[in-house]
Amino acid sequence: MASDGKITKSGAAKEQSRFNIVIVGGGSAGIATASSIFKRNKKVSLTIIEPSDVHYYQPGWTMVGGGIFSVDFTRREEKRLIPGRAKWIKAAAEAFDPDNNLVVTADGQQIGYDVLIVCPGIKLDWKAIEGLPEALGENGVTSNYRHDLAPYTNQLVEDLAKGRALFTQPPMPIKCAGAPQKAMYLSCSRWEKAGILHNIDVQFHNAGGVLFGVKEYVPALMEYVERYNAHLNFESTLVAVDGEAKIATFEQKTGDKTKRVQETFDMIHVVPPQSAPDFIRSSPLAAENGFVDVDQATLRHIKYPNIYSLGDACSAPNAKTMAAARKQAPVVAVNALAALEGKPPAADYDGYGSCPLTVESGKIVLAEFGYGGKLLPSFPTWLIDGTRPSRLAWLLKDTILPPVYWHGMLKGREWMVKPHQIDAD
Repeated sequence: MASDGKITKSGAAKEQSRFNIVIVGGGSAGIATASSIFKRNKKVSLTIIEPSDVHYYQPGWTMVGGGIFSVDFTRREEKRLIPGRAKWIKAAAEAFDPDNNLVVTADGQQIGYDVLIVCPGIKLDWKAIEGLPEALGENGVTSNYRHDLAPYTNQLVEDLAKGRALFTQPPMPIKCAGAPQKAMYLSCSRWEKAGILHNIDVQFHNAGGVLFGVKEYVPALMEYVERYNAHLNFESTLVAVDGEAKIATFEQKTGDKTKRVQETFDMIHVVPPQSAPDFIRSSPLAAENGFVDVDQATLRHIKYPNIYSLGDACSAPNAKTMAAARKQAPVVAVNALAALEGKPPAADYDGYGSCPLTVESGKIVLAEFGYGGKLLPSFPTWLIDGTRPSRLAWLLKDTILPPVYWHGMLKGREWMVKPHQIDAD
């Protein structure tokens, strides 16, 4: 294989199998898209390339860290979720040869396709923070971005009676951009109820320059920042963790100058830097930023018309959330089937994403927005005003969305996400 992610001619083997549609990635986006495709065409031949045995409802990990869900509640066997009409190739994709319509897997399989859909998720780069991989899971160092660590977050919050709690957010893009501060709010809510919040120095270190990227939601969030007396540190990027010494090192920008600042902690919730998976970044499918280079409306590859991408791995400038993948999946399903017939894309995507910001136990600020920060609420404001904390929005997150995920989205039931037709008004 060449260093640019293509299959070299000298090393290329003949394709071992061929399908109408090949989906790389069996997470939320991949399974939802496959199910939406079969909903429209049961005769299409389709395979999903996915190495994992276990599938997680990742939006639930914040709730695990908050002591609301158990890890088991967020976990299912992959084989039970793959659509029955799909073939599961249990392997990791390694490279692409788009000129010959081939995907090569890590175990050497060469899979041919008429249409390719790429949705392997995003890379969590734990190693990008010095000392972090060794520190995780002990000495107060945790993260809700790993299912095995979210219960440790819950334990730390439960056990902490006084001291300093740090919460960090890396540079964008990251999946679920609200999750770093959601961990802080849920922790503070519990300390407040226990009557010990005044004993805890809460700090939020954000590599970015604003609390949230869509300004309409900031006033409600700031009310909670002030209520919990959390200290905001913008343009403050975590670069190192010493677990045994309980010291976190940040690079902080002030104007044109950058300085290193060390903070002691009793607990620290870390969100790792994130990027496109290595095999995507080194492939001919990658945009300059490393993600799959797509048109943001049709989600079709800029160069290869029979390739689509969605979810966290695509370059579209939407928020990387499960809600975005849920909206994207029917669009890609419609367009992939059109491509099979040699037709242009028939549906488009408006950039919709949702971030239920758990500001306290029992209340959520339901951020819903599309490209350019345009507000795209799913409900009338008299029912749920997304710019204000709501108990009904909590009910949505706590009770309604998990079954919608397992029994709706992953089954191709497109409740409230019917694809918008390009020729429609």
